[in-house]
Amino acid sequence: MARTGRPRTFDRDAALTQAMHLFWEHGYESTSLTQLKAAIGDGISAPSFYAAFGSKQTLFEEAVQHYLATHGQVTACLWDASLTPRAAVETALRRSAKMQCERGHPKGCMVALGTMSATSCENAGVTSALTLSRQRTRAGLAARIQAAIDNGSLPASMNAAALTAAFDGFLLGLSPMARDGVAHEVLDASITQMMALWDASPRGDSR
Repeated sequence: MARTGRPRTFDRDAALTQAMHLFWEHGYESTSLTQLKAAIGDGISAPSFYAAFGSKQTLFEEAVQHYLATHGQVTACLWDASLTPRAAVETALRRSAKMQCERGHPKGCMVALGTMSATSCENAGVTSALTLSRQRTRAGLAARIQAAIDNGSLPASMNAAALTAAFDGFLLGLSPMARDGVAHEVLDASITQMMALWDASPRGDSR
């Protein structure tokens, strides 16, 4: 009589990372369950997949939280009180550009690229955590720009909302360039040019 083998097992943390990479690369709607099961490996069955992750949506939401807790921390410096406003903004840009060009994971930023990750009406709420993350980063940029106006390193006449939009748009724009293969050295040099907007203000300095 044929013996029943032991159930296949898999490393859930490793599986979550692989799923995150797939969603990061292809987005929510374009990533299929077949791709997810193949990436997880060990011939995981559909019942085992659902037992481990619940559904494709819950897996995506967990993958997003995993991203935000790891790669997404590159902008955490915006809330680092030990950094000057200018240093916080520049550090966030440079860390983000570096992360987006690193090997070992898809290029670009999952938060930025996830904007179009779920376009159909029924999936509109799937990417809410990504939207909230972008809003939080935007708020961080706004807070540091306002702090620079308050401490006098940016002029009181500065349009804080416009400067925030400029830096936020630049940060989001790094993702498609990284995805298209623009070298990190080029992106890093472009950040130097972007920071010239800060330094070009009448009272701008390194504070």
